[in-house]
Amino acid sequence: MPRDLSRRQLLCGAGVLAVGLPLAGQLSGCTFTEPGTGAPKGSVLDRGRRQGYLRVAVFNEPPYTKLEVDGTVTGAEPDVLRAVLQRLGIDDIRGTRIEYDAMIPSLKSGQVDVIAAGLFMKQSRCAEVAYTEPVIVSTESFAVPPGNPGNITTIGDVLDNPATKVAVLPGGFEEGILIAAKVPQSQRVIVRDNVSGVEALAAGRVDAFLLPSLSLRGMAEVNKRFDVTAPIEDAPATGSGAAFEQSQTDDVAEYNAVLDGFKQGQEFADIMQKWGFDAGAALGVTAAELCEAQG
Repeated sequence: MPRDLSRRQLLCGAGVLAVGLPLAGQLSGCTFTEPGTGAPKGSVLDRGRRQGYLRVAVFNEPPYTKLEVDGTVTGAEPDVLRAVLQRLGIDDIRGTRIEYDAMIPSLKSGQVDVIAAGLFMKQSRCAEVAYTEPVIVSTESFAVPPGNPGNITTIGDVLDNPATKVAVLPGGFEEGILIAAKVPQSQRVIVRDNVSGVEALAAGRVDAFLLPSLSLRGMAEVNKRFDVTAPIEDAPATGSGAAFEQSQTDDVAEYNAVLDGFKQGQEFADIMQKWGFDAGAALGVTAAELCEAQG
């Protein structure tokens, strides 16, 4: 990578694809502080009320996030975020597609105001951002060749066979699961997106592709080249909520106060049902509990 490109150029240019805005809007919408100074200070919610929107890091991975052909950002997390923000006086959200391993740096740099992308909570992430209470609690599964010839159903199965290779997204929760379980690097294969993972599986370059169960089931509805295992018994419990810059503790508290009531209502249940989630799964789980996950 050329050394003369600034981080601003990398994040605002080829490294990040903004959606829902013309090119001029993409460039003018990139707000940065000087290198090393971090995200803009002050209340992000107040800033959103003034400008009418917040900039949101997403990834095109239904049912967590989805980018429509017209640039509209939907999915379980963005839909909940939009509804809660509207109750807080912020009209809308503008999405930016960012790779998972670049989301927190983008938040810290001030390029986005919040992450709502199914960025599952774990110790390392919770040390860097301020998460809201969870809206999604999820399980993990493997995509495997039809019939699951390797009989891969647990993380233990991967550890037991050094020849087994598993595809994961870079910086994703699933990569963290394998690292925490001490799965050797030689067995972890990085793929850039879901399509690449399925292609690697179909070509025999990997024996399994590790992703959230719902993501894989949704993909399997249109792609019959793989099977989806039952939820992995020895994978840690996980979930996600919106992630704000670490200094925004007051804003997170304000957001959580509205979110708590919203999660008790029908609109939350409708959003979760639309995207295939159980609304009740997030009611008895706290961010503090989910942040205990290793990785």
